[in-house]
Order: sequence, then structure tokens, then C-alpha cells
Amino acid sequence: MSGGSWTRRRCTLLGLGALAGVLMSASTRVSASASAGSQRWIELKNLHTGEVLKATFDRDAGPDPETLARLQHQLRDYRVNEEHAMDAALYGLLADLAEATGHEARYEVISGYRSPRTNAKLHAEGHGVAEHSLHMEGRAVDVRLLGCDLQTYRNAALKAGRGGVGYYPSSNFVHIDTGRVRTWTGR
Repeated sequence: MSGGSWTRRRCTLLGLGALAGVLMSASTRVSASASAGSQRWIELKNLHTGEVLKATFDRDAGPDPETLARLQHQLRDYRVNEEHAMDAALYGLLADLAEATGHEARYEVISGYRSPRTNAKLHAEGHGVAEHSLHMEGRAVDVRLLGCDLQTYRNAALKAGRGGVGYYPSSNFVHIDTGRVRTWTGR
């Protein structure tokens, strides 16, 4: 092989290496911006304690363990200060429903987890809570989406078809859960 041929080949290989580096760098930037788009957030204001929590999490993977723990604390049974693991699918559902209605995912929480003791007491007092409520399993939340008409929110939840939807127009909230698909209207 002549010296000129080797030099041309070496320059071509070096040029391809530089091009590959540029492409990899561009690919990394695209990947980073795509992952930024995969982040979502919800804000939960507990109406009984006044606490507000804004949590950011990955669209596909859901909340990480630390974020799950913060969300679980936010949705605790404030009456007895008891926490319970919450179904992580609830958080994605809340974010999706806000997006479907064109609103930021800023919620007022009326009820998250309810201990069996609290649920039994509310049921006995005639508060209209189900005896075997999914709130006791950490699979339900009663909410209002800030800035969104209650009926619009309920309709988005029904259209999503991802669990139970209870509509409480007099009490001004919607019950969302990750149980079987069903619907009802309360007071």
C-alpha cells in the first residue's frame, strides 16, 4: 500500500470517527430532550391538613420510591395519621385526566387513604362511604381538578375507562379509583 493511499484511508477513518462523535452527541441531546418530555407532575393539596405536594415522575416508569413515599404521606388518613401504600397507577391516571381536560394537574384532595377504622366510622355515621371502599386499599382518591368543571372532569374519567368513577356534584368532587370500571352518582 502506498503512503498516499494509507494517509487518505486514515483521514477518511478519522473523519468518520469525528462524524460518529457528532452524531452521537446529537443523539444524546435528542434523547435528553425526549426524556424531559417523559416527565410529568401532579400537585396535591390536602384540604384537611393544608399541605401541598408537587411530585414529578417518569411518564412510563411512574414515581420512584422516594416520590411514592411522599405521595403516600400526602394521601394518608389524616384522622388517625395512618399511611398505606397507594396504587401508583392512580398518579398516572390523575396526570392523564388533567392532560385530557387541558388543565394543569393541580388537585384538591378530599380523601385519599382511609383506614378501616375511619371507613367503618364514616359508614356507620351515614356519610355515604362504601363498606368495602377501595380507599382502604390505597386504590382510590376523591378530588377536584383546579380550574376544571366537575362534569368535564367526570366525563374525561369515564372516557378513560381505567377504573371506577363516582360523581358527587353536591359535594363538588369526583371519586377516581383503579378498580373495575363502573360509575355512580352520589350527593
